[in-house]
Parts: sequence; structure tokens; C-alpha cells
Amino acid sequence: MTRELKFGRRAALSGKARSMVVFVHGYGADGADLLGLADPLGPHLPDTVFYAPDAPDPCAGNPFGRQWFSIPRFDGSTEVEAAVAMNKAADDLNAFLDARLAEEGLGPEALVLVGFSQGAMMSLHVAPRRDVPVACVVAISGKLMRPGTLAMEMKVRMPVLLIHGDRDEVVPFGEMQAAGNALVQNDFPTYAHVMKGSGHGIAPDGLQAALGFILQYLPK
Repeated sequence: MTRELKFGRRAALSGKARSMVVFVHGYGADGADLLGLADPLGPHLPDTVFYAPDAPDPCAGNPFGRQWFSIPRFDGSTEVEAAVAMNKAADDLNAFLDARLAEEGLGPEALVLVGFSQGAMMSLHVAPRRDVPVACVVAISGKLMRPGTLAMEMKVRMPVLLIHGDRDEVVPFGEMQAAGNALVQNDFPTYAHVMKGSGHGIAPDGLQAALGFILQYLPK
């Protein structure tokens, strides 16, 4: 049984949503941490409704934040526990996406996932395993989890933009290349943007790259 996720929402500026962007936050944060990105993005996407769910579990490493799954090197959990939690959270996120699409009267082709850090990991894991492809995925400062099982478990492909700071001290910059290699090997249309001089965050040039990518792949 899936867990219902709390969330924040920003309505489409036009008053009628024709597309949806879902922000998937990182470890130790919550949905509000990314929902503010709707402010700079919204004027360029006036027909887009923005959602930002909270991850299902309290964060073991930050009592004020949330987590999609545990991280052994941060909280002492085991790899098995982390994998089980990730699978469960993936079900929760899929149910959330389906429910919001139904409420807004939209199809998956109008949905964009924008994930940061652990949220990027979730987005890259969930999207290829859905029954119908989403419009695109923007994965910022994350990594591809379980790349060895992607070929067996993927059901669909969608365009992916990988964004990463070359001075990331949390998720190594090399993870962008590793993810890109695995995605390309499995025939995903894959693009990358390097935030030069940036650490673990979202620099202005990264947000601009994300916006351009979203505009390219959302239905016209």
C-alpha cells in the first residue's frame, strides 16, 4: 500500500494547466525547498502547474527534513535497507504522480520531473520504469542508481538532461558521466550541462539550462 505524500502546489499563471512540473527534493530537505523555483520558471511556463511533494520518511541525518531512502554512509543503515526504502518510495512517488495528473486532467506526456540530489536519483529511477513516458527528466547533482538493472527493468525512454557542478563535494562530479554513459547505452536521448565552479546546488546557469530543456520537450 502506498503512502500519501504531502505537497506544495503553484497554480499555472494562465489559470489553466496544460503541463506539469514536479520537483523532487534532496536528502534532508522537503518539497518547499524546491517549490520556490516556480517563481523564476513560472513566467516562462505560464500554462504549467508546479508540484513539490515531501519525501515519505523523516530524515535520519536531519530531524527537520525528509528522505526518499536512507544513505548508509550518513545514517548507518544497511544497503539492503536503503534498497527496500527506495523501492517503497518509488511506489509512493508513482502514485503521487498518477494522482496529480488525474486531478489536473493531464497525460504523462505533459509531465516533467525535476530532481535535485537524492530527488534526481529518484527521478532517474522512477521515470524509465513507468508504463508511459513522461515528457522529460531534469536530474541535477544526482546519480543513476542501479545502472546494471536499467536495461532489464526499463519500460520506456524519455529525454534526460543531466546537470552537475564540477566542484560538487556531496555527489561526485563523475557521477554525471557514469549516468550519461548508462543512459546512452540504453538509447535514452541524453544531454548534459556542467555548472562550472559550482558545488552541490543549482547555479543560475543550471536553472537556465533546465528551463530551455523543459521548453523544448513539453507539448506545444
